[in-house]
Amino acid sequence: MELRSNNIERLAGGSFDALIVGGGINGAVSAAVLAGRGLNVAIVDRGDWAGFTSSASSNLAWGGFKYLENYELNLVRKLSMSRNRLLRAYPSNITQLGFLAALDHSSPFPPWLAALGSSAYWAIGNFQTHRPQILGPEEIKSEEPVIDIENVRGGIEYYDAYLRDNDSRFVFNFVRSALEAGAVAANYVEVTSTTRSGSGWEVTLRDLEHDRELQLDAKAIVNCGGPFADALNENLDTDTEHRIVYSKGIHLVVPQLTKNERVLAFFDDTQRLFYVIPMGRRSVIGTTDTRVDTPFTEVTDEDRTFLLDQINSRLDLDAPLTTDDIIAERCGVRPLVVKNDGDDRKDIDWTTLSRKHEIETDHTQRTVTVFGGKITDCLNVGEEVAEAMEQLGFVLQPDNEDWFGEPSDEVRVDFMRQAKRMKLDDLRHKKGVEPLSERLWRRYGRRAFAMLDEIREDPTMGEDIMHSADYLRVELHHAARSEMITKLEDFMLRRSKIDLVVRTDKVRESDGLREVAEILFGDDADAKLAAYLDTGAPQLA
Repeated sequence: MELRSNNIERLAGGSFDALIVGGGINGAVSAAVLAGRGLNVAIVDRGDWAGFTSSASSNLAWGGFKYLENYELNLVRKLSMSRNRLLRAYPSNITQLGFLAALDHSSPFPPWLAALGSSAYWAIGNFQTHRPQILGPEEIKSEEPVIDIENVRGGIEYYDAYLRDNDSRFVFNFVRSALEAGAVAANYVEVTSTTRSGSGWEVTLRDLEHDRELQLDAKAIVNCGGPFADALNENLDTDTEHRIVYSKGIHLVVPQLTKNERVLAFFDDTQRLFYVIPMGRRSVIGTTDTRVDTPFTEVTDEDRTFLLDQINSRLDLDAPLTTDDIIAERCGVRPLVVKNDGDDRKDIDWTTLSRKHEIETDHTQRTVTVFGGKITDCLNVGEEVAEAMEQLGFVLQPDNEDWFGEPSDEVRVDFMRQAKRMKLDDLRHKKGVEPLSERLWRRYGRRAFAMLDEIREDPTMGEDIMHSADYLRVELHHAARSEMITKLEDFMLRRSKIDLVVRTDKVRESDGLREVAEILFGDDADAKLAAYLDTGAPQLA
C-alpha cells in the first residue's frame, strides 16, 4: 500500500504534461510509452488496473483469422504483425499456440476452404508461425481424442499466440514500466470534475480508498476509458467522429478438458466461433458475442446453458459438463468502434464488427481519445497515442522501444544460472506445473533477482502460501510492496489468477488465505479479508 500512498501524494497538487484516465490495456501502454519518452505523466483508474474489460479477455494475442471472412485484410495484416512483435518482445510470456478447428456439417465453411483461408492467414502474417495443416476426421481424433468426430467433416490447425499468465497481470506490467520511467499512477482514483484552463485542464479527483479529494493540473488529457470513453468525452466537451457500442462476451472456467496445450475451435449452432482455451490445469470455454446496451453485464443462466450445451455436443466426455463443473466465470464487454453518425447499428450482423481501434485528437480541447482496441494491438495503440501527443505540440524523446518487452537474453541467462546454483526448482515438485525458475522469471523479470536473495536469506520465503494456488510467500511480500494491491480481490483475481483456477470453497477453506491478507495489508488484514469474503470471493472479471 505504501507505493500507492506515495503516488497519491504526488498526484495531489501536481502538474503534468498528460493525465491518462483509464488503467486498462490502452491506458497502461499509453502511460508506458509517454513516460518512457520523457513526458511527465499521471494515470488513474476509478477501479483496479485492468479491472474491467481488460480482465475479461480470452488471453489470446491473435491476428484475427475470423476477420478474413469480411475481407478486412488490412486489419488482419496489422494485427498479425502486432502478434509477431509481441512474440518477439515477450518470449516467456507470449508463446505460439495451435488452434485446431473441427468443422461439422453445420459449419459455414468446408475444410478445404478453411484450409485455404489458414494458408492465406499464414502468408499475411509473414509466415512467422508454424505452417497450418488440413486434417481429416480420424486425424483430428488422433490429435485430440476428446473431440467427438461423429459429425465432423474435417478441420484445420493453424497457429496464433496466447498469454501464459493472465491478461490483467500483462496490463499491470505496463503500469510498472510507466512507474519505473517516472510516471505517477494510482488505482481507485476517480475523476470527479474537469475545468478547461488556458494551458490545459484543472482536474479534481477523489481517492476512493480514503474518500479524499485531490486536485492537479494537466496540459492534456488522454481518454482511455474503454467502454466509458464516450461518457468521459461528454464531460470534457469533446466531440468525436467515433463512438463505442458494446458486445458482451463470457468465459466459463472448467476442469482441464485436454492435456494438449492448444485451442479447440468450433462453430456453434448459430455459426459463431467459440473455443476451448488452455489455462494451466484448467480449460476456458468461450466466448459469446451478444449485443448489450450497457457496459455493466453478468453471466446469466441462459449464457451458461448455451455454452455448456454447445461444448457437450462437440466433445466426447466421460460425463457431460454441468454448472457444477464451473470453477469460475469471466464476463465483460468489447468496446466496438462505430461512426458517431446516430446509427445505432441494430440492423447489422453484430459479429461483423471488428476489434479495430481509432484514435482521435481534439486540438482545441487538448484531448486524445482511444476507441476500441485489444491486447494484440496494444503496442500500436501506445505508439499512435505518442504521435497524437506530438500533434498537440509535445516534444517526445526518440522511441528506443525500451518501454515494453522482457529483459535481454543475457539477463535471463544470469537469472537462470543463479536459480540453478541455489537449486530453486528443487523447492517443490508438482505434477504438470512449470519450474519455479521459469515462473518467477516470466512473472517478474528483473525483479525476480531480489526474490532469489530473499529466499536465500529466509527459506520460508520459498514456500507456497496456498497449496493449490502456486504462489510463494516471497511473491506476496513483493506484491505488497510494489503492486498497488488495495483490495484482496486485486491480488486474487488480477495480479494472480487464483480466483479463476481455484474453487471458491477451496479458497475460503485455505489455511493460507489469512496469511495472504496479513502480508498484503498488515493491520488492515481483518477488514480487507472480511470485505473479500462478504462479496463471495468474487470471480467475475
